[in-house]
Amino acid sequence: MPPRIRSTTILAVRRDGAVALAGDGQVTNEGAHIILKARARKVRRLAGGSVLAGFAGSGADAMTLFDKFESCLEQSRGSLQRAAVDLACQWRGDRVLRRLEALLLVADRTCTLILSGGGDVIEPDDAAAAIGSGSGYAVAAARALLAHSALPARDIARISLEIAADICIYTNREITLEEL
Repeated sequence: MPPRIRSTTILAVRRDGAVALAGDGQVTNEGAHIILKARARKVRRLAGGSVLAGFAGSGADAMTLFDKFESCLEQSRGSLQRAAVDLACQWRGDRVLRRLEALLLVADRTCTLILSGGGDVIEPDDAAAAIGSGSGYAVAAARALLAHSALPARDIARISLEIAADICIYTNREITLEEL
């Protein structure tokens, strides 16, 4: 079995009509216990900048999913929910896509969704959602900051990822952050 490459923490935070999507940059080879890359870019703008997307998992698989998702966005005329369902159906139903090892966290101005190869399209109940190895730490920090501060979404996402990086060995402080 090839060594498992672990990465990452991707976090979406909503507040006051803004959505911020942040991701760390670390890619780790779990078998060799080494960091392969410190500044990977796992967060992207899609659909002419109107959709934010981040991935956790295999980089090559994520690039394939970004391309497929952008194609679904074009076919659905920018409808995030429709594109997410279309991608989930393709991802689950296609023999090659089904083997991809990644999760996507996507957001537009009104909606945040988590997508998986199992056909999951999950809309979180609250204003913070995350994927990846440090997701629990990042969401916990974001929920606390949302409840007990007036910070904007962008600052909450950045600070929460920094907290996750202090706890999760597969997450670092090389943060990419995008906001709508």
